[in-house]
Amino acid sequence: MFTITKIYSDVNSQSHFEDFEVPLNDKGEIGFLSDDEPATSIVFREVSPSYDYDFHNAPDRQYIVLLEGGVEIETSLGEKRSFPTGSILLMEDLTGKGHKTRNLEEKVRKSIFIKL
Repeated sequence: MFTITKIYSDVNSQSHFEDFEVPLNDKGEIGFLSDDEPATSIVFREVSPSYDYDFHNAPDRQYIVLLEGGVEIETSLGEKRSFPTGSILLMEDLTGKGHKTRNLEEKVRKSIFIKL
């Protein structure tokens, strides 16, 4: 199983975290694979060591895979979670009050956005 954290907006425009698991199927010698999930594009990203971005919405429904460096995300209700390198996020707060994002470490953070 892969555990992914979704950031989404509720009907009151508040952002929240929700963890979910992606099941994996035994494919023998090649390992365990999830079912296919269609994607529209992929974006590679680097942000500066001092990255600290105030409330904003995700521009697209997308997965974010943290390749190097971690991130702290704060919801509009003030809940904060830290996500280390290797974490996978599903961003779905396209509307509402959004979320804050800041680097966990003073170093360049690299990630991949997979737009759905």
